[in-house]
Amino acid sequence: MIPESFIQDLLARVDIVDLVDSYVPLKKAGANYAACCPFHNEKSPSFTVSPTKQFYHCFGCGAHGTAIGFVMEYQGIGFVDAVKELASRVGMTVPDSGDFSPEKHGQTRNLVEIMSRAAAWYKEQLRRSDKAIAYCKKRGLSGEIAARYGMGYAPDGWNGLKSIFPDYDSDELKLAGLVIDNDSGRRYDRFRDRLMIPIINPKGDIIAFGGRIIDQGEPKYLNSPETPLFEKGRELFGLPQARQAMRETNTAIVTEGYMDVIALAQNGVGNAVATLGTATTPTHVQKLLRQVDRIVFCFDGDNAGRKAAWRALENALEALADNKQIGFVFLPAEHDPDSFIREHGKAEFDRQVTQAMPLSDFLLRELAQRCDLTSSEGKAKLIYEAKPLLLKLPTPLLRLQLVKRLAEASGFAQQEVERLCELKSYAPAAPPKAKRSAPSLTRNLLRIILHKPLLAAQLPGELLPDTPERPALLRLQELVRAGNGSQGYAALREQLRGLPEEQIIEAAASELLGLPFDEEEAEAEFRATVEKLQEGGQMRQFAELQVKAQQFGVAGLSAAEKQAYIQFLSTRGNRS
Repeated sequence: MIPESFIQDLLARVDIVDLVDSYVPLKKAGANYAACCPFHNEKSPSFTVSPTKQFYHCFGCGAHGTAIGFVMEYQGIGFVDAVKELASRVGMTVPDSGDFSPEKHGQTRNLVEIMSRAAAWYKEQLRRSDKAIAYCKKRGLSGEIAARYGMGYAPDGWNGLKSIFPDYDSDELKLAGLVIDNDSGRRYDRFRDRLMIPIINPKGDIIAFGGRIIDQGEPKYLNSPETPLFEKGRELFGLPQARQAMRETNTAIVTEGYMDVIALAQNGVGNAVATLGTATTPTHVQKLLRQVDRIVFCFDGDNAGRKAAWRALENALEALADNKQIGFVFLPAEHDPDSFIREHGKAEFDRQVTQAMPLSDFLLRELAQRCDLTSSEGKAKLIYEAKPLLLKLPTPLLRLQLVKRLAEASGFAQQEVERLCELKSYAPAAPPKAKRSAPSLTRNLLRIILHKPLLAAQLPGELLPDTPERPALLRLQELVRAGNGSQGYAALREQLRGLPEEQIIEAAASELLGLPFDEEEAEAEFRATVEKLQEGGQMRQFAELQVKAQQFGVAGLSAAEKQAYIQFLSTRGNRS
């Protein structure tokens, strides 16, 4: 864990306007700044950044957060990496705390430096190798594309890396995955006589390599092993280079190999990425769906390609949302994306992507091919095979559509399919009964406190009615008191990450963008709202005493209740 005090110091030093503007050009819009949202495709700006509150909010897709949240979403990285990224921007060093140790951090930086030095050496070897240059030209790759993807060449020798790493026996070279020790203890380069493709993480660090054999040999493709830098189930090749084209098209194309990505980019298709020697994982899908609304898997049309597509479908289901789409392109059996676009051109490849088979069609077609739908047994098997897939889907609308189509194909009624698959009914719930409370008062208090958190310390918690805002107000009071009232909204927001009150506080904070409070107005409105709460509490207490007095008589009240009841009657009499 990173200390909370460090997070607060970091957010105090980072200006979210400067940060966001370095990624997305901002324009002044009143007291705030605006731009087209980087997290969804839109023509009119709905993405707003508040310089005073240090948060962003999109009124189109609901994206909301602090500087840390922006880096996490924009770069597709985790919390710790986002903190490190921001800290490096402002010259801060992330301190040691718990699992996050300086030793581990130092080792990571050393490995990144080793990979960077190796990549520079491979690039130099490519310039010197007529054989490697001829291979690139044969594949139709330009110097511009080679530079864009940092391509290099590993010469056909056993220990070429020794020329740049004098300490060739270093444990860190092996930990980085650059060398191998055989059973007799002899060390040699992992990559030999291969076109070298650096694998880059969202921060721009080289974390692994992919090597493509130049001549004949096995394996054709060789990737780095998993290391402290590289976890293949989390990384996608070409993501940093594809990010801009993905935003422009709102689509990510996923292929099986990095040479497919490079060939597509060479031919004008820049929004392609590739998995790295593993099946598509839920993490891959989640990472892409944070940045685009549509993923198209483009696999070879042979049996292996269809198996890979089915695994991708299974792992994509849990990450789907009703506003997201997933499609599949199956190329002719003799083609992969590389050969297809070189033979048929960009226009035909674009047409294939546009007309990609929707996930629902692929799912139903594959299931139907496994079952004999002319028999009762086959129809029962169809529902049996579909059940675990439907249960993975978090999207009620798509699930409903699939249930309807399964019912048509199997001959079961829709309700029977839902029951057999143990699905919850999605009939709209009855509207909740109106509460006898004043949610507008607590909502207003929440907005005021988010504007000036110090006021939370003065909040009379016992007077808060049972509204959706009550837990959020009490949580803010707890955080402000613990921090001596020094936090602004951004610091409080990071302390709320993952807590139940996070969403309602985000929504209330977004309303601040249209409410230009000043300090004196905020305090005056806070006092006025608290007074109204006090009046409401007194009225509720009087109503309870009045009911009790009517049931049992004044004699049925305790001495304290009698005194309060008489005081209420006296007050009401004076007002009338």
